[in-house]
Amino acid sequence: MPGSMTISHTDALVMLSHEDAKRLTAVLSGLSDLAATGQLPATALATLSGGDPPDRAELATWSRNLAAYLHDHL
Repeated sequence: MPGSMTISHTDALVMLSHEDAKRLTAVLSGLSDLAATGQLPATALATLSGGDPPDRAELATWSRNLAAYLHDHL
């Protein structure tokens, strides 16, 4: 479908509108900046780590890479 993005995982499919994908890209980019600069509170970092030990650098890298991937596929 033109103007949309599809994210798939084996048997599940998630569709995002083009505008939502652009917004998600901006949110992930902002999250990366917050994590990288230490502006993300420790409690938020722990929550966003999904049960893994909190790692600011890993979260910053992951969110930056995912934002770039989404941006490149819009």
